[in-house]
Amino acid sequence: MSIGVADLSFEPGIRPATPIGRSLSVGDVVVYPRQGPCRIDRLIKQIVNGSEVMLYHLVVLDEKGGELFIPVDKAHTIGLRKTLSRSEIPALMAELSKRAKSQEDWKQAAADNFRLFSSGSAFDLAELVKSLTESSSRKDLSFKKCEMLAKARSLLVCEISEVMGETRAEAEERLNAALNWPSS
Repeated sequence: MSIGVADLSFEPGIRPATPIGRSLSVGDVVVYPRQGPCRIDRLIKQIVNGSEVMLYHLVVLDEKGGELFIPVDKAHTIGLRKTLSRSEIPALMAELSKRAKSQEDWKQAAADNFRLFSSGSAFDLAELVKSLTESSSRKDLSFKKCEMLAKARSLLVCEISEVMGETRAEAEERLNAALNWPSS
């Protein structure tokens, strides 16, 4: 059963992001950390452990699809955020074109990579992609780092594609150009 829309106020993420500062509506596109852009398909009431809970039913917009059910009152804690605006994409591309910060301590680098990947911020994903892409040009990445780079790139491409109304291939070209990386 559908219900009214709840107001959520979000604090800014670790890096610039588009916080949700207005009511969410069915059809809005939001970003779920580590899943990427999702469309709010509907709002539902569900009885969980004897209590009525309002849930966002999210449809994942990547090539694999899927659906998520997120409690409305936990959306902020989980890190749900609005997608970047079109006007933020040039800043994201500029961030990707800068050199990554070099880290010597592999333990700290691993912790930073996990934090950047998990934050849900497109700018944090850009920092991670930039760093791992530069590392891969100097030496072979571990299997885990390769997977993390591929997933982070995929999340960025998906968000850029959604925001700019481009195909995934066009968004990937945009990302590669910013990284000064050969086209695929």
